[in-house]
Amino acid sequence: MIAGFLDYLSHERAYSPHTVTSYENDLRAFGAYLEQTENGFDIADADADLVRGWAMDLMASGMKATTVNRKLSSLRTFYKYLLKKGEIEVSPMQGVGGPKKAKPLPQFVREADMERLLCATAQGESWQEVREHVILQLFYETGIRLSELVGLNDGDVDFGRMAIKVTGKRNKQRIVPIGQGMADSLRRYMEMRNESFQFSIFNFQFPLFVTDKGERVYPNWVYRLVRKNLSQVVTLKKRSPHVLRHTFATAMLNNAAELEAVKELMGHESVSTTQIYTHTTFEELKKAYHQAHPRASINQ
Repeated sequence: MIAGFLDYLSHERAYSPHTVTSYENDLRAFGAYLEQTENGFDIADADADLVRGWAMDLMASGMKATTVNRKLSSLRTFYKYLLKKGEIEVSPMQGVGGPKKAKPLPQFVREADMERLLCATAQGESWQEVREHVILQLFYETGIRLSELVGLNDGDVDFGRMAIKVTGKRNKQRIVPIGQGMADSLRRYMEMRNESFQFSIFNFQFPLFVTDKGERVYPNWVYRLVRKNLSQVVTLKKRSPHVLRHTFATAMLNNAAELEAVKELMGHESVSTTQIYTHTTFEELKKAYHQAHPRASINQ
């Protein structure tokens, strides 16, 4: 059956020799599993439980989910072929799902590195240098998205309520609180900006952050600014505004913020989206534990 299937792939489907070999290796591996666990059980008589058992065995051996899913895909194609040929009546792949791919943990900047960066940029004297500092500070202290920062207008800053109004995905608005330091930085920036462009009145619809020409900043402009500054304090592969959003969430949870509160601040639709940051903080806890506890390294 396997030989006939491989011949079908080579001649009727015109698969490359490399691809055909991959299918053969996957099917032979499943056959070996049946030989070992089921005393030579015929591959045509395998059921869903046997397929799941094989997948679990592969995962237990340390194989990545992407590789296991590829092997299951080989089985799925093979049994589809057997169905077409009338060799079997029901495919054992029915109801068999592959393992979920592990999502990479979000990258973030450590609190000490962020403080070092903000202290350095706070020394600027020109309105452009102050603008640079405020953008970094706002990303870190509010966790807003790049598009949300670009879209801010003067009228979105409420110094009385100590908050900013953010327009997120699908034009959904939320209110994000700011601290006194953030408010002072924003006020200083806005005064210097207005003086530089000789704005005499407060315009609620005027862009909060503008380029040197007085036009609203755009995503690539902000991205380059953030990347340049993060490159001075971290060696992360990603050095984008979204990393600062991750940094905000991680810092909040590391300092005992409630998950639901972080969800609301970040504008997530579901708390499940926010939960990925709990994995990040737990990894930090594990690292601290293994570094500090005198018996943590025993029998690792």
